[in-house]
Amino acid sequence: MIPVDAQTMFEIAPRFSGALADRQREIITAVGEVLAPTLAGYGIDTRLRIAHFLAQTCHETAGFRTIEEFASGDAYEGRADLGNTRRGDGRRYKGRGLLQLTGRANYREFGQALGVDLENDPEAAAEPVLSLRIACEYWKRRNINPDCDRDDVIAVTRKVNGGLNGLDDRRQYTSKAKAAIARIEALERSATGAGPGHPVLRRGSKGEDVERLQRLLAGRGFMLAIDGDFGAGTEVAVAAVQAEHGLAQDGIVTAELWAILEKPAAARKR
Repeated sequence: MIPVDAQTMFEIAPRFSGALADRQREIITAVGEVLAPTLAGYGIDTRLRIAHFLAQTCHETAGFRTIEEFASGDAYEGRADLGNTRRGDGRRYKGRGLLQLTGRANYREFGQALGVDLENDPEAAAEPVLSLRIACEYWKRRNINPDCDRDDVIAVTRKVNGGLNGLDDRRQYTSKAKAAIARIEALERSATGAGPGHPVLRRGSKGEDVERLQRLLAGRGFMLAIDGDFGAGTEVAVAAVQAEHGLAQDGIVTAELWAILEKPAAARKR
């Protein structure tokens, strides 16, 4: 389980001030306490799956600063497709939660799945921890994890949004989430130590050790710049070597990968 928490969410989200910052902190603190085990319970447990989930929820909540739709909900009044068949249903069942649960029928369905009477207490969907569970349930029902595994931000966005609204922001949040999670993984791996001369490297690393890594990758036939800057090309090459050797394709260079890369060519052919 990757130990993502409130700090991870803060790394992804934009900064606010005043009352907006206070509300953001309240939401992130509450969600962060249960984030990792809740995500793991729904199989949202790899770097890509977690990154896409956090990116999408960050966008849908305007930077984790609200878990209730800004609009009144009047636009949903009379929407039979959402189960809004009674007067006032539009406002009562407006969008709430990390992924904006909307409509009487959805409140009823997700409430039943989670053992909570959301139909009679719709405002409960805006409670941070419950809103996380609702979002995870939605993620599971829409089968979004396979799209994350392909790193397909367009497919993920379509399933979350129904279109491609805010796609550029969602892409930026996804990149920030990947970097935040990579930092966590690097810290965990460095706890075991990569050994003298074999530092843990990941995207964003720079220096002579990255240059040495790039030369080793180039020696294996990868076409990439040897510039001492661990960027996207280097990460792709590292992930390819990891895949070849049955390792987790996280793009992080550890002692195990250094040993593989430094193995003489003759030994590799045996």
